[in-house]
Amino acid sequence: MKTLRAVPRTVRLLCFGMFFNAVVSFTFIYLFVYLTGPRGLSVGQAGVISGIGGIGLVAGNFTGGSFGDRYGHRRALLVGAVVSGTVLATLGLLPTALLAVALPLAQYASGVVRTSNSALVAVGVPEGSRRQGFAVMRFAANAGFTVGPPLGALVAAHWSYDWLFAADGVGTLLFAAYAARVLPAHAAAHAKPSYDPGAPGLWRELRVRPAVLVLLAAIVCVDLVYRQQYSTLPVFLGDHGMDEHVYGWLIALNSGVILCLELPAVHALRGRAPLSVVGCGLLLVGLGYALLIPGAALGWALALMVSLTLGEILYKTTATAYVADQAPAHAQGRFQSLYAGASISGQVLAPPLGGALYTAAPGLLWPLCAALAGLAGLAVLWARGLPAPLTGGDARPSHETGSPRRATAG
Repeated sequence: MKTLRAVPRTVRLLCFGMFFNAVVSFTFIYLFVYLTGPRGLSVGQAGVISGIGGIGLVAGNFTGGSFGDRYGHRRALLVGAVVSGTVLATLGLLPTALLAVALPLAQYASGVVRTSNSALVAVGVPEGSRRQGFAVMRFAANAGFTVGPPLGALVAAHWSYDWLFAADGVGTLLFAAYAARVLPAHAAAHAKPSYDPGAPGLWRELRVRPAVLVLLAAIVCVDLVYRQQYSTLPVFLGDHGMDEHVYGWLIALNSGVILCLELPAVHALRGRAPLSVVGCGLLLVGLGYALLIPGAALGWALALMVSLTLGEILYKTTATAYVADQAPAHAQGRFQSLYAGASISGQVLAPPLGGALYTAAPGLLWPLCAALAGLAGLAVLWARGLPAPLTGGDARPSHETGSPRRATAG
């Protein structure tokens, strides 16, 4: 496949490791059930601990790139994976009182791993091929998450939830060992810190890239909308006579379409201006939720998921690659951290905000979701006209053209 040929072998090997790590990363899917079941916590207590863990994950995404810029992305990945794997492997042995400390630590380290993976793809793939590189990374992760949940259910049913955590931890440690082998320690792009104390600060670099700031704000808004599919959507469907089986098939449709279409779509659109592709993707997310305004018929729910999935295919990979292309070499990790944190912010924001609005005024939720995603898409399309710096080998502002530029060192 042409998309794979455009991605260096080392990055392909790393993505295979991400697939394996995603297969065993099923712990937090079953965390709430574990806390309220074997651990005997109340729903409120489990919610607090889960929420603190989610904050740790977001914090790890926002700050992990700084470690990579200063100490090397390979080192940040390995340390994060070892810390996360060790904590998870021993979680079943810890007293309940320590879970409020151990879970956020494991989640924080997982966030560092997530950002480091993105940064390693960014520095390991030339700018002209970064969309393909991130598409392969997402394909590996999505394929792993498709296999992981049912496998985790089997482990929990036949053994126990403690074995679930142990498998996740051991698998993460094996991923660290694998990454240490496939990412050569002598390769500058993987191991050499890019920290330069004399370089401009992060905020200064962002100010001369206003389109990146607009994109990051848009991603926060759309992630709040996008992740309603995991919180208020199943409640909405249940309130209108569609049980968990319908919801499960909708999520399966999302995963299946992404696995089948994302790589071909990225290859076909590789020459298109990135912000145009991202803006159209965000508009499709808004359109999907607008389709629920007439009601909750099965046809509208299917149309929602198709529109949402096509929007995801367009915006997620392209936006990640765009931020990587815009980042100066000395701040690649921090730029990836900003995007990674923005792209997962809805995991913390969506459930409480969406749930509160659905409880207070259920008829307003989907119109507001559609409007927020639509405005985010229009903002990104507007940002195509903003100036971009001609640094790091840029021949011209990359949001005005889909043409490759010279790759920068990591």
